[in-house]
Order: sequence, then C-alpha cells, then structure tokens
Amino acid sequence: MRKKNAGALFMDFHVSPDDRVGATPKKGTRSERSAPAKKVARGARIEPGFSDGDIHVDDERQERAPRGKTPRGRAPKQKKTRGRRERRPVTLFGIIWKMISWLFIIGIWGALAAGAVVVYYAVQLPSADTWKVPDRAANIRIVAANGQLISNRGKTGGEAVSLRELPYYVPAAFVAIEDRRFYDHFGIDVVGLVSVALESLQAGEVTRGASTITQQVAKNLFLTPDQTLGRKVQEALLAVWLEQNYSKDDILDLYLNRMFFGHESYGIEAASQRYFGKSARNLSLGEAAILAGSLQAPSRLNPKGNTEAVKTRQGLVLAAMAKEGYITPAESKAAAIDPNQTVRTKVVGGESYVADWVESLMTAYLGEVKQDVIVHTTINWDLQKEAEFVVKEAVAKYGTDKGFSQGAMVAMDVDGSVRALVGGVDYQASQYNRAVTARRQPGSAFKPFVYLAGMEKGYTPDTIATDGPIDINGWQPSNADGKFGGDMTLRQALALSRNTISALLANDVGPDKVVEAAMRMGISSPLQAVPSIALGTQEVSLLELTAAYAPFANGGIGVIANVITRIETADGKVLYDAVAAGPGRVIEPNIVAEMNDMLHAAVEIGTGKRAQLNGWPMAGKTGTSQKARDALFVGYTSRMVAGVWLGNDDDVGTKLSGGNVPVEIWSQFMTKAHEGIPVAELPGAMTQPGFEQQPLQPMEQPQAERPRRTLVDLLGDIFGGN
Repeated sequence: MRKKNAGALFMDFHVSPDDRVGATPKKGTRSERSAPAKKVARGARIEPGFSDGDIHVDDERQERAPRGKTPRGRAPKQKKTRGRRERRPVTLFGIIWKMISWLFIIGIWGALAAGAVVVYYAVQLPSADTWKVPDRAANIRIVAANGQLISNRGKTGGEAVSLRELPYYVPAAFVAIEDRRFYDHFGIDVVGLVSVALESLQAGEVTRGASTITQQVAKNLFLTPDQTLGRKVQEALLAVWLEQNYSKDDILDLYLNRMFFGHESYGIEAASQRYFGKSARNLSLGEAAILAGSLQAPSRLNPKGNTEAVKTRQGLVLAAMAKEGYITPAESKAAAIDPNQTVRTKVVGGESYVADWVESLMTAYLGEVKQDVIVHTTINWDLQKEAEFVVKEAVAKYGTDKGFSQGAMVAMDVDGSVRALVGGVDYQASQYNRAVTARRQPGSAFKPFVYLAGMEKGYTPDTIATDGPIDINGWQPSNADGKFGGDMTLRQALALSRNTISALLANDVGPDKVVEAAMRMGISSPLQAVPSIALGTQEVSLLELTAAYAPFANGGIGVIANVITRIETADGKVLYDAVAAGPGRVIEPNIVAEMNDMLHAAVEIGTGKRAQLNGWPMAGKTGTSQKARDALFVGYTSRMVAGVWLGNDDDVGTKLSGGNVPVEIWSQFMTKAHEGIPVAELPGAMTQPGFEQQPLQPMEQPQAERPRRTLVDLLGDIFGGN
C-alpha cells in the first residue's frame, strides 16, 4: 500500500508472516524473485516508506547535493571486494633491506651535513697558501768550560733533538701509545675513530681520544686548546695538509720537540733534562715509556706527579710497545722501573744564577735570539759546585747564631774569566742574584781604592799617620772598636782597617780622585764623591768589586768580568768568539807592588788573618757595613780572585764581620781551587823563597823613587798647612 506525504516516500515497516525469522520464503515466480532493483540516480535521496519496495527520487535534493560529496543520509558506498590484494609476509631479508635503504639515505644526508660543516669552518681558516709551520721558540743551551750542561734557557726549556739522535725505542714508545697506525693513515685515523666510537657507546662515555699524532701536532702548532666542533674540524684539515707536505719522520720530529710534558718543559729534551737529569739521547726504555705516557695528562702523569698513576701508565706503554712488536714481552717486563727509586729529578742549583746572568747578556752579544744556540762559558763545573757547597754550608752552620740567611760568591781568574758564581743559597726559593744584581755597601773592602789614590799621589805603605779623633766639616768618623791606635804606618792602618786614617787619606787626595781610581779599576756603579766614600758607603755589586781587585793580582791590567767564550748554532756555526778585551794597564807596576804589600799585611796581621791557603802568597781586604748588614771579604792570589758576601735581603743587621765567616768560606773554596797548582808569588812581591819576612815596622826613610810624606804633611794638606 502506497501513501504520499509531502513528496516523501514512507516505507512500510509491517512485518508479514513470511518475513518472520524461520519463516519459509514465499514462493513466487522467478521473474518476481529475480527482478532487478530500480537504479537510483546518483545523489538522489531515498526516503523510507511503507510500500512494497517502490522508490521515489527527490529531484530537488538531487539538484542541491554538492557534486563530488556524499549527501547527508546517503548510505556509504560499499567497498568492492573483487580483486582484493593480500599482504605479503614480513621476512628478515626485507627488514635488512629496509634498514640498509634508510641507512643509505641517512648517510647521504649526513654526508651533506658534514660537508657543509667542513666547508663552513674551512673558510674561516687562512688561505692554505699562507700555511707554514711556525718556528720553534729558540733555546739557549748554556754549558760549562768542559761542556757540562748548566741550563737550558728560553720558552721551551730545552733544545730540539732530531729523530735520528734518539734511541729507536723513544719514538716507538710514543707511536705505540698515542697513534699505533701513525705510519698507515693520512692524518686522520678513520679506523681508530670507529673503534673509539664503538668503545664509547658500549661504555656509555668517551673512553679515550682519537686524535692522531698528526692532529696533535696541528693543534699544537696552529690552534687553541678549545674543545669545540670548529676546532676539531680545522684540526683535521690541518692534519691532512701536514701529511701532504711533510714526511712521517718530519711530523714525528715536530711532535717530540713541541709537545708539553709539564713543569714548563716543551719537547722531549727539556722533559728528559727536567725529570731525569740527562739528555733524551741517553734515555732508557723505562724512562722513555714514562715520558710517552705522560702526554695524556702532563700535570698528573709526569714523574713528579702521582707515582702510582705514573707507574700504571708506564706499564700500559710498555705493553703497547710489546703488542706492536717494538720490543719483546721480556723486554717490556724488564724495563718497568719504579719512579720513586730511579727517576732522578734534576735539582736546580746555584748554577742557575750563572744561567740567568748569561741569558741577560745574550741581547748584547746577538740581539734577538731566533734559533737554537749553544753558549760556551768560562765556568769551571767542579769549582762551581764547590762554591755552591761552601756558601750553603756556611749559612746552614752559622746563619741562625749570627743572624744571616743569604750568601753570594764570585771567583774569577786574574784575567776576569769567571769560574764560579753563586747568587744565593736556594735558587728555587729566590732567583734574585746577589752576586750580579744586588748593590750593597762594601764597607772597608772599598778602602784599597782610597789607598791606591794615596799611593798614586805619593804616599807609601810606610807613611806614618795618626789614628785619633778627627772632624771633617762636621763629620767625625770612628773606628769599629771605638778606640784609637795612635801613630802607625799606612800599611798597618789598612791591615787593621782604621776608619779615621782612611777618612784622612781620602780627604787629602780628594773624594773625586778616589772615585776615579775605583772606576778605573773596574767599579761601574754610580759613585758620589763625598767624604764618607772612604768607608765604603757607596753601593756596588759583588761581581764588579771582585773584578776591581783583579789588577792587584795580575800586575796592574784592568779586566772586564766575562763569562761567555763562544756562541754557536746547533749545527756548529760560530756566531761569537771572545777576544781579549779590557782597558789595559790601570796601575803602574810599582804601585801594584805597594798595594800588594799592604793587602798582604791585611791577611797576615790584620782583619783577614784567618785566611789560610796552604803556603800560597795571598792578599785581600775584609769589609763590614754599618750594623753589620753586610759582611765581605775579597782576596786573591796570582792565580785567582774571589769575593764573598753574607747578609740578609731585608738589610737587618747581623753578628757577622768580614773577618770571620766570609774569610772561612773564601779559604775553603780557594784551597780547593789551588789544589795541584804550583805556588806563585804576587806581582811585585818583596819576598822570595827562603826569605823570612820581618814584622812590619814604621820606616824612617821614604822610598828612593818618591819623596816621603809624613803625617805632618798629611795633616798640613788637610788643614791648609805648609
């Protein structure tokens, strides 16, 4: 039954008996059962109805339905089941193939990204045309007269050594532990990088570095130590450039001579000297392994660091050398050494004061030092060590009781060649050179120049003077003992160090003449021509004071203290060769004889009488400044001159005098220096072997060659008398 309502179709939901579940289908004609359903226009709306299946199409809805969209209320389009494709089964090969495909794609993109990074950081480097290995900082190798190394100076701390000069196991130790594929890669060890990456992934942290020796050289020569991506990229580029322009041996040579080994030591020679007191040319296998192992952490793994860590690292190096075939396992085991027992750290001694002095002279000799040089010196190694010993021993023995903490000493041949120099008791504690740099009051050790001026004016050692109270324009000098000795000869006055007579003599000849005489003899410090110069109140260095005594010892020839004999390059080219130099004669021979006469008396009967020298004729003068701040003795033979100073850096007074501890130090050193040398007289000596010298007595007659000047003459000159 069909019913129209508002243009819509209503379907009959009445269920007939035939439609019930389990009912037998109603039989009908075949045509009725198989009649095809009416086709509905696309987009038409089907309304439900109660008819037997008639359908009415709403044309209005059909027209308004958007094209290409399913109208609301339309049943979804049934999927076609015809020809449906089944899924293929997933196989292991398929998984692997997909992974390879993805890895390939990722690799391509990764390579492009890496290439972009490389290009970005590469353009920040200077043009490759300008790349060059920078010169190594010059080293100054300072050696004693016998070739013994005194010190290496310069920024590196040691000279460069070539690969061919080293035992084969020295470079082998570094290659084995730092870069075992060094001779196989092109500057970057790809195999090593992969190995380190896998190890680090398994460990969950970076286990070790992957930089090759070439990369380390590149970083050391061209780059900063910053751990950044940019620096690593540039390091790799520079490593490849190095491999293209230098041989493997050249690169290894650069590596061994430029790397930092701790404690201001750059290069294997500096490290070897620093830690073992020997050249890298003489390293043992165990020592080489220690140095090779230290590069991983120079501050911690150097021989002065953690002993157990050093020992463990050494074992790793030796094992690596055995694994690579450089040594046998038996040699590896035998080479292991205990750093506590066999690593001998070089102790910095007083010779470093010599090195400081030599280094300070290099500019005057060569200008800027641009290459490694060897400086040969006049230093006698045995005497240098003796000088260091006696000064340190005296300070340790007497320092506390007598209130002094420092000492210095200079010893030179009579031609000015310095054989030993000590600038202090402990170089590591204080690098201040008290022999060369310090200026101190010499006290009575300056008086020989006053008496020299007097002798040159016409006085003689036998001129009589009176030791008594004086007043020179308000200045009233006194003697150290506070007493006066009355009449005495100038010989006695100098020997006993009477201040009053020295002041009278200086005032008589004129302070300016005293200054002139001192400077002629070799004093170079500024001096003021004042009356007190007679008592040694002007400050001078021990080096110049000692050199100024040399003309007394050599017969009147002025000297310039010298320490450098030759300078040459590492390959033997001579850059400087010393020649005789000096002012020539500065004292007439007869004056030399008179001065030696008086200064000999000073060590025979005067303040220096404690001096002992096994029969050698000697002369000298003690000196003690105000409040005993400085105590000195300068003495000489016809072979050598030596000066000793003791005191404190802060000018605190002591209980010393020039005649006690300084004389003892001088005697001990000079006895050593004169061992095995035939005795020789002082220039102008009045005594001969077998002649018994008589006690000093005032002479009634002047010397024949000059008029005699008496005390009356001296006082008359001072106060204006005739």
